Amino acid sequence: MASRLNPYISFSGDARQAMEFYKSVLGGTLSLSGYGDFGSETPPGYEDKIMHGMLETPSGYTLMGADNPPGMEHRPGTNFSVSLSGDDGDELRGYWDKLSQGGTVAVPLEKQMWGDVFGMCTDKFGITWMVNITEQG
Repeated sequence: MASRLNPYISFSGDARQAMEFYKSVLGGTLSLSGYGDFGSETPPGYEDKIMHGMLETPSGYTLMGADNPPGMEHRPGTNFSVSLSGDDGDELRGYWDKLSQGGTVAVPLEKQMWGDVFGMCTDKFGITWMVNITEQG
């Protein structure tokens, strides 16, 4: 898979409804993963919340979204980030190194419970970026 760049929207508990709405508008294939889907302990009150959702449309659009994790403030109007994802680890690590330089790293770029390498940072201009490297099987 080539690397892709797309918006990632954060929701305050209604990610499932929002992503299903966007699917009804744009069409395509929607995949949703809940907080308890990876064998880890589900935070209280998050049994039906979405940890990651991805809509891929026939027009080639990709929209991702999730419910904010516990303890993360929801601020409408600023509840988005930019996602870079794919399986080209060298390319994506290069982007990560440049984006995080002079910025703030919220989640170090490392292997996560879902099996991919993931990191989140805010660049020196205040834009939040997520980088996800899919582990090839």
